[in-house]
Amino acid sequence: MIILIIGYMHPKYDKRVFRTVKSLSKNNKIIYQYITEKNEERYIKDNIEYIPIKYKINVKNRMNELVNRRKLDKKILKIIQAYDYDILYMHHFLASLPITPFKIAKKRHKKIIYDFHEHHPENFLENLTGIMKNIKLKIMNKIVKKQIFYSDKLIFVSDEIRDNILSTLKIKKNYLILKNYSDINYISKEKKKEVSFVGKSNRNLDKEKKVLKKIIKYGFSFKIIGVDSEYFKDIPHEYTSFLPYKKMIEELSKSSFSLISYSPLVDKQNKNYLFSLPNKYYDSIAAETPVIVKNTFISMAKEVEKLKIGVVINPKNVDESVEKILEAYNNYDELLNNIRKHKEKFIWTEDKEEKFIEFIIN
Repeated sequence: MIILIIGYMHPKYDKRVFRTVKSLSKNNKIIYQYITEKNEERYIKDNIEYIPIKYKINVKNRMNELVNRRKLDKKILKIIQAYDYDILYMHHFLASLPITPFKIAKKRHKKIIYDFHEHHPENFLENLTGIMKNIKLKIMNKIVKKQIFYSDKLIFVSDEIRDNILSTLKIKKNYLILKNYSDINYISKEKKKEVSFVGKSNRNLDKEKKVLKKIIKYGFSFKIIGVDSEYFKDIPHEYTSFLPYKKMIEELSKSSFSLISYSPLVDKQNKNYLFSLPNKYYDSIAAETPVIVKNTFISMAKEVEKLKIGVVINPKNVDESVEKILEAYNNYDELLNNIRKHKEKFIWTEDKEEKFIEFIIN
């Protein structure tokens, strides 16, 4: 079986994309397209043909970016047209040619797998507001409906995204839920009285910063794992440089809590925000570190409260949030026991991989 995996704008080792590449390459030939800012050559290794496309997003000139993106999309379309394969696996759609790859593959009688990393109608041109946002959603819903029509199977990151897309579009289709599972099951060997924040973000955490400042007065420290940020310069903190994945998990496992929060810059009802289940959420639980989750993250908050694996806070109420964190810390053994009880739900295991491969191939 030959599978063409279109990573589109994702870098080579994007966690979710490369997981599908590695898993499916065990018994199939993979042709893998990805984006890089470096000069890279095509090569074949371990049953995978790597097809790098050099591209850098033009953040300063939107018109130039639109022109460049069109050129990029045409390059990727040529790959979809030229290569022989049995299955086309789309990890996103081509922004300027959203339906064309699906039509081409279907015309060639190829099987099409469509992987929804996010809620695409919400994600595309997410900065639009008012009447333009409503027009965009109507157009995007029609596009996604057509993409799903041509697809044979769908993959969703969560139950909520699946329900929202399929119910909104009134479509029935064979699907699989593939969450952003952690790659590592790590047993925590030590715990510091600290709150960690994984990755870089300056996305409007002003309310959370007030909670952090007050928590520090109760003996907690604050650590940023991955890269320092000017945004947090007014809070005493430690930080690490960028860490390899395993080292990041190890560092995360030392913290008492992992803060998972941000606010969208435009639309607070954006479904990608409401239903967000990011990598750092799964990695935190896999590292045996309870999470502190903002209450407006519907999907995460619901699961955290159900499994009792962390604290759900409303950062607008600083005193109440701090009180909840302190109470959780006083009952920390109970949190750890719950995490160890449920952590396999958050980890990529052999049985999950087998189920995924079975779904794609058969």
